Amino acid sequence: MTTASGQVLLVDDEANIRRMLGALLRDEGLTVAEAPNGNAALLLVDQADPDVILLDLLMPPGPDGLETLARLRERGRLTPVIMMSGKAQLTDAVRAVKLGAFQFLEKPLTPEAVLVTVRAALELDRTRAQNRALQAELARRANLIGDSAVMQRVRALIERVGPTEARVLVTGESGTGKELVAAAVHAASRRVSRAFVTVNCAAIPRDLVESEMFGHERGAFTGATERRLGRFELAHEGTLFLDEIGDLSAEAQAKLLRTLETGELQRIGAETTLRTDVRVVSATNRRLEEQVAEGNFREDLFFRLNVFPISLPPLRERLEDLPVLVAHLAERVRPRRAVTFTPAAFEALSAYSWPGNVRELANLVERLSILCGPTVDAAAVRGVIRGGPSVQAPSGTGGLPLSEALDEFERGMITAAMAQAEGNVAEAARVLRTDRANLYRRMRRLGIEKTTEGDA
Repeated sequence: MTTASGQVLLVDDEANIRRMLGALLRDEGLTVAEAPNGNAALLLVDQADPDVILLDLLMPPGPDGLETLARLRERGRLTPVIMMSGKAQLTDAVRAVKLGAFQFLEKPLTPEAVLVTVRAALELDRTRAQNRALQAELARRANLIGDSAVMQRVRALIERVGPTEARVLVTGESGTGKELVAAAVHAASRRVSRAFVTVNCAAIPRDLVESEMFGHERGAFTGATERRLGRFELAHEGTLFLDEIGDLSAEAQAKLLRTLETGELQRIGAETTLRTDVRVVSATNRRLEEQVAEGNFREDLFFRLNVFPISLPPLRERLEDLPVLVAHLAERVRPRRAVTFTPAAFEALSAYSWPGNVRELANLVERLSILCGPTVDAAAVRGVIRGGPSVQAPSGTGGLPLSEALDEFERGMITAAMAQAEGNVAEAARVLRTDRANLYRRMRRLGIEKTTEGDA
């Protein structure tokens, strides 16, 4: 038998049973905590944080097993509980099931029955944990921020198409949040409890696209040392998000089209085909109509994917969303420390064209939140946009080295503060929330000349 891993809380008033079961479970690689009665179990459960609880039904004095189970559920603990008893009545079993007991084992216990049941309970606990993590991640990824008219239209389209099985094609510039839309479509569908699998088509080497999408059998080609499931299989009964679909090669387009048409796939090296039930949501920052006209993208595949198009607007077309976007992004950077952008800072943000869209805004907010502390003003925003590393650097320039970029950022902030203070160093120091001596040192190092001097 294979060993297991996990934490088990063993609750029984008989020391011999605790000793025998404890030894059995520890031999399986499990960590075991023990309690002689219900009260001790209720005190120990938060400390031990078990993955499975083995709970005796009759444990005088104090709360019996059913009462202990009821109190665990009242606390909101959903840990799988295996009840044990040699004198259980039908009414006990019924009540245990109503309270959410995983299984009822009759004494005398057999090692095989205990191990099989514990393994099954551990698998249930792991599945629940994975599902909670997936749901939390999905909720985060499906969080479309903004109340502008264009974003309200996007959300309305998602609500309309989500419950259907229609394929969705999300278009928009890089950094606009196309994956968030795909996740929101999945969250609004009947497949929400199933997998949401993402494939970046532009990141897959051309000779590995088929293996990545459809999987392969062991020995199918050099380096295929074991069977691998493709993304379509992993997304079975869920949603497959094909990002940057416009970057697929002609050969990959043909194989994808066949799977979409037939609902079948074949792993590389396999002799049989498999049926697949997958909803496909795809996205691109390219104009696929132009790609079709130029012969770079199959027209029949385009029609298959573009059943329900959703166009995501660039950030420059929804600048009214900047306050809520900035607040959301700043909260992600410093969840327990508020960062405030002044009205002038938002004016500076609104004056920028945002070629990198929300992704660029996220990077900028993170940088400002770290550098500026609780309050970000217009000078700081202009300094980062003007002198920050690669904020507006055209492709191919390579940006600035880190030390030079930081100097440029600092120089921009100090220059802006000096201009705001009309050359008064003491006033500029107050604006920058530093002391005058420190500001003088920084100005000398950066070669910034002072014009007037004031008292601190």
